[in-house]
Amino acid sequence: MTIKNSSISDIDEIFKQYLLASQYQQSKKTVIVWPNFDRKMVETEIEEKRQFQLLIAGKIACVWAITFSDPQIWEERNKDRAVYIHRIATNPEYRGNNFVGTIVQWAKTLALKEGLQFIRLDTLGENKKLITHYKNVGFDFLGLFHLKDTSNLPEHYKKAAVSLFEINLHRA
Repeated sequence: MTIKNSSISDIDEIFKQYLLASQYQQSKKTVIVWPNFDRKMVETEIEEKRQFQLLIAGKIACVWAITFSDPQIWEERNKDRAVYIHRIATNPEYRGNNFVGTIVQWAKTLALKEGLQFIRLDTLGENKKLITHYKNVGFDFLGLFHLKDTSNLPEHYKKAAVSLFEINLHRA
């Protein structure tokens, strides 16, 4: 298992993983489905070295992106020093391997190296199964929040309240 930055040559595979994740979400019927993400946004994440992949035997098993500022989602909490994890998409061939737990351990190392206090992520709606999963890997569930401004966020943020999660490394 290897974690590395994605490169521009990986972009089609990243979008394939997003499509497969959206199809999986759609099959669940009770969760918000990801829209088609903006290719330029992902290209920028790759250029800025904020798009990552987990490889198993050279094959992409999971992708995700990070940022160090997320004001539209985290609003007043954005002033905290944090890494924000977005769009975790697991290749269906590798589901059930708890890659979120692996990403959390990776993010803890990154956060400590960068002097950050929090690891944060969000999901849309009240997806009880996902809430339980995130809590089981160490996140505190902060609750459901209605965002004040979704104008520059992907379309799915306009459909439901957001569930916020964080790990406070000063308490962990």
